[in-house]
Amino acid sequence: MLLPHGTVFAIVDGENFELYRNSGREAAPRLTSLETPDLEPTNFSAGFRRHDAQKRHQARTGDGSNDALDESAHAAAVAGWLNQQVLDREIDQLVIVADPRSLGEMRRHYHKELKGALLTEVPKTMTGRPSEEIIKVFQR
Repeated sequence: MLLPHGTVFAIVDGENFELYRNSGREAAPRLTSLETPDLEPTNFSAGFRRHDAQKRHQARTGDGSNDALDESAHAAAVAGWLNQQVLDREIDQLVIVADPRSLGEMRRHYHKELKGALLTEVPKTMTGRPSEEIIKVFQR
Protein backbone atom coordinates (compact mmCIF):
# COMPACT_ATOMS: atom_id res chain seq x y z
CA MET A 1 0.00 0.00 0.00
CA LEU A 2 1.29 3.48 -0.85
CA LEU A 3 1.33 5.79 2.16
CA PRO A 4 1.45 9.47 1.18
CA HIS A 5 4.05 11.79 2.69
CA GLY A 6 2.56 13.48 5.75
CA THR A 7 0.10 10.69 6.59
CA VAL A 8 -0.48 10.43 10.35
CA PHE A 9 -0.44 7.00 11.97
CA ALA A 10 -2.40 6.47 15.19
CA ILE A 11 -1.26 3.31 16.96
CA VAL A 12 -3.71 2.42 19.73
CA ASP A 13 -4.49 -0.26 22.26
CA GLY A 14 -6.63 -0.28 25.39
CA GLU A 15 -4.06 1.70 27.38
CA ASN A 16 -1.60 3.29 24.95
CA PHE A 17 -1.68 5.80 22.13
CA GLU A 18 1.24 6.56 19.81
CA LEU A 19 1.42 9.00 16.91
CA TYR A 20 3.73 9.00 13.89
CA ARG A 21 3.96 10.93 10.64
CA ASN A 22 5.27 9.56 7.36
CA SER A 23 8.30 11.76 6.76
CA GLY A 24 9.46 9.57 3.90
CA ARG A 25 8.20 9.10 0.38
CA GLU A 26 4.94 7.47 -0.60
CA ALA A 27 6.63 4.26 -1.77
CA ALA A 28 9.32 4.34 0.93
CA PRO A 29 7.64 5.51 4.14
CA ARG A 30 9.62 6.47 7.22
CA LEU A 31 7.74 7.05 10.45
CA THR A 32 8.72 9.94 12.66
CA SER A 33 7.37 9.95 16.20
CA LEU A 34 5.01 12.80 17.14
CA GLU A 35 4.14 14.09 20.57
CA THR A 36 1.15 12.22 21.92
CA PRO A 37 -1.40 14.24 23.87
CA ASP A 38 -2.34 13.36 27.42
CA LEU A 39 -5.90 12.18 27.11
CA GLU A 40 -8.30 11.85 29.95
CA PRO A 41 -10.61 8.92 29.26
CA THR A 42 -13.85 10.50 30.43
CA ASN A 43 -16.31 8.80 28.09
CA PHE A 44 -17.11 5.89 30.37
CA SER A 45 -20.55 5.60 28.78
CA ALA A 46 -18.76 4.37 25.64
CA GLY A 47 -18.60 0.81 26.80
CA PHE A 48 -21.69 0.83 28.99
CA ARG A 49 -23.41 -2.15 27.35
CA ARG A 50 -20.28 -4.25 27.66
CA HIS A 51 -19.85 -2.91 31.17
CA ASP A 52 -23.37 -3.97 32.13
CA ALA A 53 -22.68 -7.48 30.84
CA GLN A 54 -19.32 -7.39 32.62
CA LYS A 55 -21.00 -6.43 35.91
CA ARG A 56 -23.30 -9.45 35.61
CA HIS A 57 -20.23 -11.62 34.95
CA GLN A 58 -18.43 -10.08 37.94
CA ALA A 59 -21.41 -10.80 40.17
CA ARG A 60 -21.23 -14.46 39.15
CA THR A 61 -17.43 -14.80 39.39
CA GLY A 62 -16.49 -12.27 42.08
CA ASP A 63 -14.04 -10.48 39.73
CA GLY A 64 -14.19 -6.71 40.42
CA SER A 65 -12.16 -5.54 37.39
CA ASN A 66 -13.23 -2.53 35.29
CA ASP A 67 -10.54 -3.01 32.65
CA ALA A 68 -12.94 -3.32 29.70
CA LEU A 69 -14.72 -0.10 30.67
CA ASP A 70 -11.40 1.75 31.06
CA GLU A 71 -10.20 0.46 27.68
CA SER A 72 -13.43 1.58 25.99
CA ALA A 73 -13.15 5.03 27.54
CA HIS A 74 -9.53 5.29 26.38
CA ALA A 75 -10.49 4.31 22.80
CA ALA A 76 -13.34 6.84 22.82
CA ALA A 77 -10.95 9.57 24.06
CA VAL A 78 -8.47 8.77 21.27
CA ALA A 79 -11.24 8.87 18.65
CA GLY A 80 -12.46 12.20 20.02
CA TRP A 81 -8.98 13.69 19.85
CA LEU A 82 -8.44 12.39 16.29
CA ASN A 83 -11.84 13.79 15.25
CA GLN A 84 -10.85 17.23 16.52
CA GLN A 85 -7.48 17.10 14.76
CA VAL A 86 -9.18 16.26 11.46
CA LEU A 87 -11.81 18.98 11.96
CA ASP A 88 -9.04 21.50 12.76
CA ARG A 89 -7.21 20.41 9.58
CA GLU A 90 -4.19 19.28 11.61
CA ILE A 91 -4.59 15.80 10.11
CA ASP A 92 -5.43 15.39 6.41
CA GLN A 93 -4.66 11.70 5.94
CA LEU A 94 -4.87 9.12 8.69
CA VAL A 95 -4.05 5.46 9.27
CA ILE A 96 -5.30 3.75 12.42
CA VAL A 97 -3.68 0.59 13.75
CA ALA A 98 -5.45 -0.71 16.85
CA ASP A 99 -6.27 -3.92 18.63
CA PRO A 100 -9.68 -5.21 17.48
CA ARG A 101 -11.56 -4.23 20.65
CA SER A 102 -10.21 -0.66 20.65
CA LEU A 103 -10.78 -0.30 16.91
CA GLY A 104 -14.39 -1.41 17.29
CA GLU A 105 -14.98 1.15 20.04
CA MET A 106 -13.21 3.90 18.11
CA ARG A 107 -15.37 3.31 15.03
CA ARG A 108 -18.46 4.17 17.10
CA HIS A 109 -17.04 7.65 17.62
CA TYR A 110 -15.67 8.52 14.17
CA HIS A 111 -16.86 11.85 12.79
CA LYS A 112 -17.75 11.77 9.09
CA GLU A 113 -14.77 14.06 8.38
CA LEU A 114 -12.46 11.56 10.06
CA LYS A 115 -13.93 8.79 7.89
CA GLY A 116 -13.04 10.91 4.86
CA ALA A 117 -9.43 11.36 6.02
CA LEU A 118 -9.01 7.69 6.91
CA LEU A 119 -6.84 5.82 4.41
CA THR A 120 -7.06 2.45 6.15
CA GLU A 121 -7.50 0.67 9.46
CA VAL A 122 -5.53 -2.33 10.66
CA PRO A 123 -6.98 -4.47 13.47
CA LYS A 124 -3.69 -5.41 15.09
CA THR A 125 -1.87 -4.64 18.33
CA MET A 126 1.29 -2.71 17.39
CA THR A 127 1.85 -0.33 20.30
CA GLY A 128 5.40 -0.34 21.57
CA ARG A 129 6.72 -1.83 18.33
CA PRO A 130 9.51 -0.23 16.30
CA SER A 131 8.34 1.92 13.40
CA GLU A 132 9.96 -0.48 10.92
CA GLU A 133 7.62 -3.25 12.14
CA ILE A 134 4.60 -0.98 11.76
CA ILE A 135 5.57 -0.17 8.16
CA LYS A 136 5.94 -3.90 7.35
CA VAL A 137 2.24 -4.37 8.07
CA PHE A 138 1.50 -2.23 4.99
CA GLN A 139 4.10 -3.77 2.70
CA ARG A 140 2.54 -7.22 2.48
